[in-house]
Amino acid sequence: MYHLPAQKIGLVLSGGGARAAYQVGVLKAISELIDTPCCNPFPIICGTSAGGLNAAGIASRADCLSDAVAELEHVWANFKTADVYRTDWAGVIGCAAKFLWTMAFGRLHKDRPVSLLDNTPLYFLLERELMLSRISDVIDKGYLDALCITASGYSSGESVSFFQGKKELDGWKRARRVGIHTDINIEHLMASAAIPLLFPAVHINREYFGDGAMRQLAPISPALHLGAEKVLVIGVSSDGEKAVREKTDGYPSIAQVVTNILNSSFIDSLEGDIERLTRINRTISLIPEDVRKQHSTLRHVDVLVISPASKTLDQIAMKHAMDLPRSIRSFVYGSGAMKRGGAGVLSYLLFEGAYCQELMQLGYDDAMKKTEAIKAFLHIPEAYSNNVVEFKKA
Repeated sequence: MYHLPAQKIGLVLSGGGARAAYQVGVLKAISELIDTPCCNPFPIICGTSAGGLNAAGIASRADCLSDAVAELEHVWANFKTADVYRTDWAGVIGCAAKFLWTMAFGRLHKDRPVSLLDNTPLYFLLERELMLSRISDVIDKGYLDALCITASGYSSGESVSFFQGKKELDGWKRARRVGIHTDINIEHLMASAAIPLLFPAVHINREYFGDGAMRQLAPISPALHLGAEKVLVIGVSSDGEKAVREKTDGYPSIAQVVTNILNSSFIDSLEGDIERLTRINRTISLIPEDVRKQHSTLRHVDVLVISPASKTLDQIAMKHAMDLPRSIRSFVYGSGAMKRGGAGVLSYLLFEGAYCQELMQLGYDDAMKKTEAIKAFLHIPEAYSNNVVEFKKA
């Protein structure tokens, strides 16, 4: 029987559009390794962008991790791009025309939401699939300490972490980073996942918000502010995507430029924060224990990172490129996204079941390869179920 560890574990789910399907596979493996019905080892759950949607799904069923993962798996395995943004010709062309019109005559329509894609379908999907009303209930019953969703304020330029949690939890104010205690609703999720230019900003309280990864310089920080003593991070960048400098003669395509912009938001900040935390841990280990005890802020924070190890997500996206609706393929073709060098854009936008299933399988396999590390981190007893699972469309 699995018993929750004494240290509070925070779960951090990074953003990355359709890449977030990988996180569901990792969480499925973890729920199986725990092998205890309805046990959730993560009292603190933080998410950004598409990772925020997964975080909300896990938090709303924090009383039973396996049930929460099963629901997320069902949604991701049966995804259609049209469930996230409009793919009909009228919707695609209408959004593009509105975008160009606003670029030329924006002063005439100052308050008109503008974006290249219309993600209204995502709102209705979240409204249908998520039970956000359960979050306050699982908090009251002690299954969850806090759910945190981060978005970026367009006016303030701040990274705002909206969190719903125990009453004793306080907000925080740091350089360009704030934490606000509130009830999480669909608007917070839509704001956190509003990739700049692609999806429209969302108005919350006093300002408009966009994707939380934009100004999130310290993605792990919200979990620590909310009381996490160790952190499990599920990322969406492949080891194979590490920097490789090679000679090239052709000018970079629009898709390559956009991919670099997206990666700088969704991947670079997280990797930099993990590197910084590792360095701080190393420094703290050199400080005598009696000195550390005099300063409560000096503490070592264990971090376990699980991210794609064996395959690059760009390669997988390229394999499923033709699964995209014809309207979207036509829309992105001129940017070079349908070619090998621009497949990074597809990896974020390809909300199709076959692609998502392959990412979930990859996440599951990668997590199982780290069984010993996960067991040690979560204090899972030796006895566990290690059955091989294949993700299939329900």
